[in-house]
Amino acid sequence: MPRHDWTREELIVAFNLYCKIPFGRIHIRNPLVIELAKAIGRTPSAVSWKLANFARLDPALKKRKISGATHGARAEIEIWNEFNDDWEKLSFESERLLQKMAGRIFPAEAEPEEFPEGRTRETLVRTRVNQGFFRAAVLAAYGGRCCITGLRIPQLLNASHIVPWGVDVKNRTNPRNGLCLNALHDRAFDCGLLTVTPDLRVRLSPKAKAGKVDEAVQELLCRFDDVVISPPSRFVPDVKFLRYHNEQVFLS
Repeated sequence: MPRHDWTREELIVAFNLYCKIPFGRIHIRNPLVIELAKAIGRTPSAVSWKLANFARLDPALKKRKISGATHGARAEIEIWNEFNDDWEKLSFESERLLQKMAGRIFPAEAEPEEFPEGRTRETLVRTRVNQGFFRAAVLAAYGGRCCITGLRIPQLLNASHIVPWGVDVKNRTNPRNGLCLNALHDRAFDCGLLTVTPDLRVRLSPKAKAGKVDEAVQELLCRFDDVVISPPSRFVPDVKFLRYHNEQVFLS
């Protein structure tokens, strides 16, 4: 295949895959890499190398002394910054482009009579698509494991927002605003019965320990108090998001 410069659209879709593929699975045999390569007329090697170029910009990987590709283009930095300036917008745009390039369609849309009051078809589709991107990116960052318990069953894992969905629109789909939690701890996190501190320690609310602490509470909640979570391979939670949850959501 002849070499040609990567377009903005191709780079946006490549970054989308960078977010959703665990770092150790970025290689020429990955089905998602192969699919994108075919869709944009490039080799799997070229696509996997481009994803590795994005890895060189990831602070979490740099901290672990994983550099990704040693050289890259300025356009990759621009796309990285574009996503980080408005994750909500770029997540949807990248998903739309990926669907178009790969010949897929968006998730089935609800019938008009099913729309909640004041919601349009476009809004519902956008929300559904962005939630799917966020989940995929967060679970990939944590290797498909609950960061508190290590549970690996996908059906029992959630991508939990640190700052709630409705509070910070631009960071709704920012993987640094997410934690991979099992369904129970996800619910406890949303309710403020537990939080994660800026030093990545689980902190249990006194309200969760009030009254009689039975065996279930001890086993499922109390024993994780002050435990350090398993950190993600990339997209480490932003301290400002964790502080928000500590101060605004946590029942301290």
